[in-house]
Amino acid sequence: MPRTAEQNEALRSASRETVFTHAVRVFARRGYAAASIRDVAAEAGVSVGLIYRHYATKDELFADVLDRAATGLDQTARELAADPDGHAALARFLELYLDGIIAVDGAAEFSVVVNQAFLSDEPAGARERLLASHGAFRQALETAVTRAERFPAEDTESLVAVLLSLLSGAVTMRMASGPSAVPSAAVVLRLLDGSSR
Repeated sequence: MPRTAEQNEALRSASRETVFTHAVRVFARRGYAAASIRDVAAEAGVSVGLIYRHYATKDELFADVLDRAATGLDQTARELAADPDGHAALARFLELYLDGIIAVDGAAEFSVVVNQAFLSDEPAGARERLLASHGAFRQALETAVTRAERFPAEDTESLVAVLLSLLSGAVTMRMASGPSAVPSAAVVLRLLDGSSR
């Protein structure tokens, strides 16, 4: 019995996600400039032709990474901004983020690739594509910190900078030392709470 259109679409979608996940790993290890479609194919265990069925170029593949990053930042910003309980919003965000980099295949690598795009601006314009979404995300974090009413108002920007640094460090620890090296949301919140005293 031949497959249905829905089954074919599900197979195409699963194949595209496999390519995407392995591409993120390659971009994280090699950087955008040094990575090639051939590297992604080898990592994924698929043919180069299969990758080209999903993405016409390496730029198009990387654009998908940037689009997903911007979408995630925008969604997180909306969720943080919508919750009037800043402390609860921060706790929920930290749990999702930290649990994600522990349990979700490729999540830590995805964060590395997004950070690389900010730092290197490769391909050209990558940083610009993410700036508005990152700015909205950072503003939502500042709003949540302010709403938490536990921190001095004059420290808000500094606390958000510390929080983002902690999260970046957690990604590095996850990749270098494994899941057990990632702090829990409760530990990060205790650090932030302790910094306000």
